[in-house]
Amino acid sequence: MKPPDPEPQLDVDGALSRLRAWFRGHQAVVVALSGGADSALVAWVANDELGPDRVHCVTAVSPSLPEVELTGCAELAAQWGLNWSKVLTEEMDDPAYLRNDADRCYHCKDALSRALEPLAVAAGAVVVLGVNLDDLGDHRPGQRAATEHGARFPLVDAGFTKPMVREASRVLGLSTADKPAAACLASRVPYGTPVTLGVLREVAEAEAGLRSLGFDDLRVRHYGETARIEVPLDRLADLVAVRDVVVEVVRGAGYRYVTVDLEGLRSGNLNGAVGGPLADHRSL
Repeated sequence: MKPPDPEPQLDVDGALSRLRAWFRGHQAVVVALSGGADSALVAWVANDELGPDRVHCVTAVSPSLPEVELTGCAELAAQWGLNWSKVLTEEMDDPAYLRNDADRCYHCKDALSRALEPLAVAAGAVVVLGVNLDDLGDHRPGQRAATEHGARFPLVDAGFTKPMVREASRVLGLSTADKPAAACLASRVPYGTPVTLGVLREVAEAEAGLRSLGFDDLRVRHYGETARIEVPLDRLADLVAVRDVVVEVVRGAGYRYVTVDLEGLRSGNLNGAVGGPLADHRSL
């Protein structure tokens, strides 16, 4: 039997060198810091190369941001000595965003870009986002909005895939190396279901309650009165083992019915509910 092909070697050292050189080629940057592995790596390397006087890390705050993510960004800023601030975004004032069609993320990133632009202009800086090569083949209209506003993707320019981001973060000793992928709360709402403050609040409370039970990597998908819980396959048995508490927590958030997705956690699987090309794509 032919042995399996060896795993491809990740050129992490080379990618890190290119990323550092990328930042040295810029006078100043404004980093959109979500707290995930990608934007955290961008923030850390930018700060290491240019220093806090030339790097402004900004976290967008809106009802779609889980509180745990905002807290995480504040903690990273304190630990790493980042020049960090929050900025309020106004996507909830945009009827196109609230309508929640397949371009919802476009309107969100458009709002983010408009909030960051004045900061960048004042500092003579370029806005940078934590987009990697693996993201480019996905349905992410937000990237289009960011590009239209002149934002740059240094991880793409340096040749980073998602596994390379995590490995580079381990090499640098970053606490975000193995952080589960996260996304805005609106990503839990199927396309076509309007995004409202009430819906986002229910999702946020349900997920916070489940995290308190030890389920850090999860999604609660919103289907009206029904919540569909997704956790990794190796945590399904753990979830079922405490089902009484799970039901209590999720119903306490406002849901009537509590279900579990037996296929486990799949980032972006709601895209498959949309007809056409989106059925073949996955996003956050």
